Amino acid sequence: MNPVKRIAIVGAGPVGLAAAAHALEYGIEPIVFERGPEAGHAIAQWGHVRMFSTWSLNIDAASARLLAKTGWKRPDDTGHPTGVELCDRYVAPLAATDAMRKAVRYRHTVRSIGRAGIDKVKNAGRAQAPYELIVDTPDGPWRFRADAVIDASGTWFAPNPAGADGRAAPGEAANAAHISYGMPDIAGAARARYAGKRIAVLGGGHSAIGTLIELAALAETAPGTRIVWLYRGMRLERAFGGGSADALAARGALGSEIAELVALGRIEVEKGFHLDAIEPGLVLRAGERRVTADELIVATGFRPDLDMLREVRLSLDPALECPAALGPLIDPNLHSCGTVRPHGAVELAHPDPGFYLAGMKAYGRAPTFLLATGYEQVRSIVAELAGDTVAARRVELVLPETGVCAGPVKTTVRVKAASAPAASAGCCGGPATVADACCVDDQEAKAAGEAGCGCAAPALISASQDTR
Repeated sequence: MNPVKRIAIVGAGPVGLAAAAHALEYGIEPIVFERGPEAGHAIAQWGHVRMFSTWSLNIDAASARLLAKTGWKRPDDTGHPTGVELCDRYVAPLAATDAMRKAVRYRHTVRSIGRAGIDKVKNAGRAQAPYELIVDTPDGPWRFRADAVIDASGTWFAPNPAGADGRAAPGEAANAAHISYGMPDIAGAARARYAGKRIAVLGGGHSAIGTLIELAALAETAPGTRIVWLYRGMRLERAFGGGSADALAARGALGSEIAELVALGRIEVEKGFHLDAIEPGLVLRAGERRVTADELIVATGFRPDLDMLREVRLSLDPALECPAALGPLIDPNLHSCGTVRPHGAVELAHPDPGFYLAGMKAYGRAPTFLLATGYEQVRSIVAELAGDTVAARRVELVLPETGVCAGPVKTTVRVKAASAPAASAGCCGGPATVADACCVDDQEAKAAGEAGCGCAAPALISASQDTR
């Protein structure tokens, strides 16, 4: 690639702003396009939700260095912010710095990205052509050119539909007035909508569990509120997570709390519920089974909107729609523990040099993304674009372990060298201590000259397992 002087960044969320902060430190000009009226626009949609990751995992290092110049007071690293607090105490002050005010363009929606004057099919001159973004602005369409592009636009505004086959279920659009997606503010703005109603929650991840817990709290003060959990899998314990074994205590507590609510009968559970259709009167059909509800909350995750990337040459995992090299590391069918090794420019590269997906969008349809992962991604990407390959390939992140894994369960504690602590028994032998291994088993197998531990082999995973 030619020397990078300007990077176009899509999305002014925490990861997009982090990319801009790292670019500034390398002397590269960042231009950030944000569709909303302010930084953290997507976070504002779930501002009522308290994060299970602490402040220490939610603040980017380069962004903190930029903020430190303004006298910003860093929040207590041990606290757990809500979305509102994340914006008010970190994202908004960061966006208000002089450097970010110059870089960020609000109410600028990127409609398409490509190579200037060259369509996706053409090879000649492609590598030398700058990227060109067509952007809707308050003053009309604008064509903007840059040497590189980081798409950190997230997935919040592209929720998965209710259908078990990944498509909108028949009747989903017709019943839209009684369906919501993601995590409604049940204790606040949406309380009246759900109080005293029979509410069905579809999903099996953290969003679904958090919503169920909020509904259970609502039921304590709103008589007649009834809750039914529509869970696609058959093993409900998969949704309960690692409990006390989770390195993120707040995340483990979610699983423990939902398990107790189910045990107490405060939440009705329909396991193996694969929604086929939604009939009039909000009758939810799965084969011969039918569940009637007043409201349906669909918490089945999100997917990347790839429409604006039609003219970019991408290499995507066929299932997850994430960068192909990243897929095996985050595929929930194979391996769901927090020992997924950090990754950056190498794993996130595409056939068109200088283009990267980052943040939640880089995870495609996979769940369990942490902001710290996104910060590590853009740190590495920007270093690569700046020509600092040593920094680009250096690992500067250790991810917390979940205490549960989709891989084969270990029944013995494996002990490493005497100077190292015993590894966890429950997650592929525990976290690896080197960057090129996903777990202790993988690390030890490679040290012995083998290809790896095989914990991600599809044959080891039951087809009935489902993270949603």
